Amino acid sequence: MGMRVKTKSRVLGALVCAVVVMAACSSSSKSSQSSSTATGSTATSSSAPGSSSATTGTAANQTVTIGLIADVSGPGASGNKTAVQGVQAGVVYAARHGYTIKFVVGDSGTSPATVLAAAQKLVEQDHVSAVISVSAVLAFGAAAYLTRQNVPVVGAAEDGPEWLTATNMFSTYGALDGTKVPSNIGQLFKMLGVTTVGALGYSISPSSAEAAKSAVVSAEVAGLKAPYINAQFPFGGTNVQPVALQMKADGVDGVTAPIDANTSFALITALRQVGDPLKVALLATGYGGDLQQAGPGALQAAQNVYFYTSFEPVEMHTAATEQLLKDLTAAGVTTEPTYAEYSAYTSVALLVEGLQAAGPNPTHQALINALQGVTNWDATGLFDGHTIVPGDRGGPTGVNNCIFVTKLSGSTFQLVPGADPICGTIIPGKTVSASS
Repeated sequence: MGMRVKTKSRVLGALVCAVVVMAACSSSSKSSQSSSTATGSTATSSSAPGSSSATTGTAANQTVTIGLIADVSGPGASGNKTAVQGVQAGVVYAARHGYTIKFVVGDSGTSPATVLAAAQKLVEQDHVSAVISVSAVLAFGAAAYLTRQNVPVVGAAEDGPEWLTATNMFSTYGALDGTKVPSNIGQLFKMLGVTTVGALGYSISPSSAEAAKSAVVSAEVAGLKAPYINAQFPFGGTNVQPVALQMKADGVDGVTAPIDANTSFALITALRQVGDPLKVALLATGYGGDLQQAGPGALQAAQNVYFYTSFEPVEMHTAATEQLLKDLTAAGVTTEPTYAEYSAYTSVALLVEGLQAAGPNPTHQALINALQGVTNWDATGLFDGHTIVPGDRGGPTGVNNCIFVTKLSGSTFQLVPGADPICGTIIPGKTVSASS
């Protein structure tokens, strides 16, 4: 990107590994890995690089094989391909708790057909104990199959409503009922001086479409105008000029885009080019290491942009963020944490909690039962004191309706006063739907 983006704790290095050789690029660490390739997947055994021999929990020195389904290629890769590194860091975490994690990577290709084939291989050939998912398409191609097979699934609820209905699926940051409307998005825009909000979401993704619509309703309840909503944008598309022109015509000065970085940065650039009076751009993707993957011009496009996540930003320098950084470093990751790394790392940690409760060599059902019994999940401390019940299908949206917000200024991500985190409530009587 021509210059390095810095946080207050680390310097963002260049992304030197191509996605197809991620495992090999990590071999300079203390890890010991072996890989074999098959259609749509790569098998990777990890022996917890840099981990301590000290263990906690009731079942030490177990070896567990899990599958990772991630968008390593295709349109979703810009946000999800680094899930592999997140699992590698999770392996370090697991070793401290007495588990040797071996994992097999299934590339979804951001395709419903490909993700189903990857899931079938993980279950029928690799015989995994559980699946971790950081994918935009799992719900469309593989969730029903994994549910029929009664395979525990832990991961990021970014794709569809199955996380709310399938009792074998557990989101590391809570099942996201996108039909509900939290108040904090509107509160945040109002706090930042926005008067008129616009939102853009993907048509193929119910979670994206619902988040865009929800933000508009939240803004209206906060007393702001919200004349523009487009929840039917093509997945990964960058033809955003018509959107920018209409937002300008509508006087939009605050925009939110729960979409991938390549689309959202293109939108911000287009808004500035057409002279939109943009005060606040609030994005779900692009924080930390994700900015590196957004392509040329991303750093310039991201200036003064706000980013929100479900986890503590590393700029908070808490015990949990410092441990995350240590585990990523031990796994050979030298870049800033990405959304996918946060999600995959905490997913492994949640799985470990389930394994501890299930006892040695659990069946799929025993592990599902154990995960359903987790009642105070704090994502290794990354929720800033908040906890969730991963098996609660009707609780708050995400982490108690809280988000953490940073703003990029120059080459530094800065915490936003009053928004780390900013929490809200579910607005009674307000709902949205991806299909209407």
